[in-house]
Amino acid sequence: MEIKVGIVGASFAKAAYLPAFKHINNVEVVAISSSRIETAKKCAEEFNIKNYYDDWQKMLDSHNFDLVCIATPTDLHAPISISSLKKGAHVLCEKPTAMNADEARQMLDIAEENNRIHMIDHELRFNPNRLKIKEWISSGSIGKIQHINIINISNGWLDPSSRPENDWWSLKSRGGGRMGANGSHQVDLIRWWSGEIKSVFGQSLTIIKDRIDKNTNKKWQATADDLSYFSLELVNGGLANVFMSGVASHAMGNKTQIFGTEGTIVLEDKTEEILFAKKNEGFKKYFFEDPNAKLEGLNKGIWNVSVLSLLKELTSAIKENRKLKHGSTFEDGLKNQLVVDSVMQSTKDRKWIDI
Repeated sequence: MEIKVGIVGASFAKAAYLPAFKHINNVEVVAISSSRIETAKKCAEEFNIKNYYDDWQKMLDSHNFDLVCIATPTDLHAPISISSLKKGAHVLCEKPTAMNADEARQMLDIAEENNRIHMIDHELRFNPNRLKIKEWISSGSIGKIQHINIINISNGWLDPSSRPENDWWSLKSRGGGRMGANGSHQVDLIRWWSGEIKSVFGQSLTIIKDRIDKNTNKKWQATADDLSYFSLELVNGGLANVFMSGVASHAMGNKTQIFGTEGTIVLEDKTEEILFAKKNEGFKKYFFEDPNAKLEGLNKGIWNVSVLSLLKELTSAIKENRKLKHGSTFEDGLKNQLVVDSVMQSTKDRKWIDI
C-alpha cells in the first residue's frame, strides 16, 4: 500500500515533515497547500511535490488522501481536520489541538464516527530521553510522583520588533501564544508521565503588548500571551508547576525536574542529558541519542528528529489498519486542551479550575 499524503502549512512541513517522509517507504506527498501560493510552489519544487495550492479546501476537494498533515495556525486546525476526516483521510494535526475544548471534542467525535486514525503532533513522546523517563516512572524507579517542576525561559519575544505585524503567534484570535505553543507540550508530557489532571491554577499574560514591525515601522498590538505559568493538581495527589516566558532578558532554556518518593529525575533540555538519582544516592548522568539524528537530510533539533519516529508509527498504523500503539491521539489532545482552557479561565477568575 502506498500512502497518499496531503500537507496544509509549509513552514513546519519544510523543516520536519517533508525531510522525515523521505525516510519512510511507500509514502507519497501528493500535494501541499500554504496561504501564500509562492511559498507552496517553492516548497513543492524543493521536495518534488506535483501539486500545490493556496486554498486548503480546494486541495482536499482535488485529491483522495490517505493522510492529511496539518501545520497551520491554530484557528484552522478544527475546520481542516473535520473536512479531511469527512473525506475519509486519517489526520495528523499540530498542537495545540484547537482553539478550545469544544472544537477539540468535535474533532475527536468526527474522527471516531469515521473510524479514522487521529494524532496530535506531540513528537516529544518519541524522544529517547523522554521515553526513558517514562520507563523509569512506570517501573516505579522513583516511587510515587510528588512534584514536577518545568521551566521554559526564552528571550525570543523580548524585542518589540521581534515579530512582524499581525504575526499569528502573537494573536489570541488565531490561537497564538506561549500557552498553546509550548504549554500544550508540557501538559502532554505531564499527563503521559504521571497521569490525569484534577485541577488547574495559572495565569496567561501579555507582557509586551506594544509591538512594531521592523520592516514598516508600523505599531501594532499583540494579544496572545508571552508569559504563562500554571500549577496542576494531579489525580494521584502530586503537583506540577510550569513556568514559560518568551520575554526574559536572558534565555535560560528548559529544565524539567521530577521528584518522587524514591528518587529524582532532572532533564536538561539544552544538552538533553538526564540526571537520575535514587533516594540517598548521588546523581548519575545519562544520555540516549536518537538514532534518527544521524540520518541524512533531517534538520537538527529534537522536534525535527523525533517527528520521524512519530510519522513511522502513524504510517505503519495506516498500512496495518490498526490503532496507534504510541503517541498522542485526539483524545489526548482534548484532555490537553481542557487544561489549556482552564489556565485561561483561571487567569480571568483568579482561582483554581476543576477539570
